[in-house]
Amino acid sequence: MKERLTKERRALGESPLRFERGEGRGEVSKRISASVVSKDRLSRERRSWNMSRIRGKDTTPEKIVRSLLHRMGYRFRLHARIEVRTENVEVRRKTSRLSPRTSPLSPRFVRPDILLPKHKTAIFVHGCFWHRHQGCKNCTTPTNRRDWWLAKLNGNAVRDKLHQAALRKLGWRVMVIWECEAECDKCVRLLRRQLPRRAR
Repeated sequence: MKERLTKERRALGESPLRFERGEGRGEVSKRISASVVSKDRLSRERRSWNMSRIRGKDTTPEKIVRSLLHRMGYRFRLHARIEVRTENVEVRRKTSRLSPRTSPLSPRFVRPDILLPKHKTAIFVHGCFWHRHQGCKNCTTPTNRRDWWLAKLNGNAVRDKLHQAALRKLGWRVMVIWECEAECDKCVRLLRRQLPRRAR
């Protein structure tokens, strides 16, 4: 029988289809599909190192917003812990792809990225990818392990809404600044429009 390259193996530049001893055509197809799905252009060690370099605090967009606030004359606290009660807070889910294990529990406290206690304002500086900025070019979904990533990222978005609702219930003003906004002049306009005027 003449050997032929499958589309998957042709894309990967692999050798022609080979049968292992005692292996049928269907088993070969399953083996090839599994190798294609789990294929990553980076090694497992390199991918792990890349993920370990992603910060949860003191990110570049956060530093940009802090610098702008400081120049505008505001003084603030970083990652301050706010006790909340969220037994009666309800958040409507916009997606049906969330699995039961990603359903967020009621948090006991919230840590905004930037806190202005004098103005009762909490500011969250969100990454467009990790917190699902809808309509943004940076809000992409990895193709490898897509279901796992969707559950994780959508869970982040639901948790964000839960935290914001809990803070608003306590009387806090909540602002969300996205990564793409922090990198352009739009951030300055947002801060000037939404923040209360500083007392002279």
